[in-house]
Amino acid sequence: MITRESIQNKFKSIFKEEPIIVRSPGRINIIGEHTDYNDGFVLPAAIDKAVYIAVSKRNDDLISLYAEDYKATYEVELNRIAPSNLQWPNYILGVVDQIQKRGLNVGGFNLYIDGDVPLGAGLSSSAAVECATTLALSELFELHIERLEIPKIGQMAEHTYAGVKCGIMDQFASTFGKKDHVLKLDCRSLAYEYVPLILDGYTIILLNTNVKHALGDTAYNKRVEQCKKAIDWIKEKYPDVVNMRDVSVAMLDEMVKNKDAEVYTKTRFVVEESERVHEACEHLKAGNLIALGQNLLASHHGLSQEYEVSCDESDYLVDFTKQFPQVLGARQMGGGFGGCTINIVKDDFVEQFIAQVSAPYFSKFGKELTIIQVKTDDGTSVL
Repeated sequence: MITRESIQNKFKSIFKEEPIIVRSPGRINIIGEHTDYNDGFVLPAAIDKAVYIAVSKRNDDLISLYAEDYKATYEVELNRIAPSNLQWPNYILGVVDQIQKRGLNVGGFNLYIDGDVPLGAGLSSSAAVECATTLALSELFELHIERLEIPKIGQMAEHTYAGVKCGIMDQFASTFGKKDHVLKLDCRSLAYEYVPLILDGYTIILLNTNVKHALGDTAYNKRVEQCKKAIDWIKEKYPDVVNMRDVSVAMLDEMVKNKDAEVYTKTRFVVEESERVHEACEHLKAGNLIALGQNLLASHHGLSQEYEVSCDESDYLVDFTKQFPQVLGARQMGGGFGGCTINIVKDDFVEQFIAQVSAPYFSKFGKELTIIQVKTDDGTSVL
């Protein structure tokens, strides 16, 4: 188990200094997939698995990094930072680059990174690294970076140094998460509200398919293009429309349906998925977990059959859960083509559920199923 003391001791053994330590959590998304880059709404929550960054100042201009996961060191002079072939330093170096671009001064520093966010599971360990690094450097060099700037810096670091054109949801949830709450985020204005997540006898279980299909990036880019195409057609009659956020199903029926059936199906999913976020919030406020579960199942059907970003493994797991009344709902979580499904499971059924699903999954796909049990937690903070 990672503790403040274990991080502190490890840092002192490597760098012989007393560090500032920052924790930033991974995240889940209850509902709202592929809505973020369409200026829509999402419903993420920070989780009780996090990235830990420890930092101290140096007397020179060297950046000295140590990653516990890789047992690896990376060093570069401050005025020579550039994207690395190693990839893991890029999430940190990209943040330094963004801070410098804002005209803020950082000196040389030592940085140690560890964490218990499972890598490659779609829980946004990269966003957690970026947000933790931003706050740690802000504290270390007294930069007074405003909280709302932390996710913006993280997102731009990912765009420029990691080469991933992500939306802002992951970094926002990591920064602003709140225990026992989800975050209803407007991805256009960045206005947000906390909605209580009272699971009352139920638990969130993630089933990691341990699949990452290479076609994900290609399909993702195609979906972005299809959304843009629909907007162009709609703008011919409705010039105030900027993004899918502004579109109704009636507009799609009028301006898109007869031009391209596939574009129509894809973009209707985006409009309906954003609506499901609003519905899910109402269900949570009313304490109606059964209706929330139905929302999740409807979302998965759309991701699989309409937006076509699912995979056989995710579809199998979601279909498998439907036989159990103790599982209120399930869906693929994240961009698609693998990663985790999110499941709302009755507390006293969790062990039985895990036992029932693991063997048939392995039998069918020849892959182990990784089980991740999560609770909500608070966002980025100095320990």
